[in-house]
Amino acid sequence: MSASTAAFAAGEGTQQKLIYEVYASGFHVVQARLDIDLSSPKTYDISLDADTRGFLGKLVPWSGTFESNGWVMKDGSYHPKQHASSAIWKKEKDSKDYQYNKDGTFKGLTITEHDKEPEVKEVDAELTDNTIDILTATLNVLSAYPLTNVCEGEAEIFDGKRRFKQTFTHEANEQLQASKYNIFEGEAARCVVEVTPVAGDWGSKPRGWMSIQEQGRDRGSMPTVWIGKVSEKGPAVPIKIRVKTAYGTLFMHLAEFQTADQLLVADKRKKD
Repeated sequence: MSASTAAFAAGEGTQQKLIYEVYASGFHVVQARLDIDLSSPKTYDISLDADTRGFLGKLVPWSGTFESNGWVMKDGSYHPKQHASSAIWKKEKDSKDYQYNKDGTFKGLTITEHDKEPEVKEVDAELTDNTIDILTATLNVLSAYPLTNVCEGEAEIFDGKRRFKQTFTHEANEQLQASKYNIFEGEAARCVVEVTPVAGDWGSKPRGWMSIQEQGRDRGSMPTVWIGKVSEKGPAVPIKIRVKTAYGTLFMHLAEFQTADQLLVADKRKKD
């Protein structure tokens, strides 16, 4: 499915800043900030940064930043020019810089490990061509929702080592109520997000997100996201996410939403 920016007017309030709070067993464990800039009719910028908080921050001192920018295509879909990711673990920073061509071919990957010089990696076209990054793939789904009223779409993504397909599968539309944790009230689409290996070395056992996904599958609930429109002048946004693991259930809530003329803050965030 391709998205279309015709659902809202570029340049009219299409800069959105969102803050998410993640809770596990009632404890605040992660904060994430998402910025979406669709103010240009020809280009886009989207960034996400997150870090562990509270007791988890002390046990697992991690933070990550992910940024994408690129082109608005003729069909209204988004295609990356650059995607950059970096992670800091115990004060050691590793980063990856992905470059894409507009025709769908992959331009290059540069990896910088802690205390080392940047290294340009040779990668097989089988792993990279006609892939996009995970932020852009998600933005395409979010931008299609105002036209379709469903949460669905798929894209193939290269993560630096492996190629996989990310699929959003619509389950139902629901009426959500605002809570002390979440600012959203209204109709949202609930969908399952699934990652499927395509190429590369995936190992004999699930790791990372694949491990989390399969833990949820074993417990009868795949990773689930609700998306909905907070502003009429922009795309839909993630409202909440539920992930079931062997260690319990994680909930991510939209705790703050801001545009040039709108500010919504959840009660729990106001008190904190």
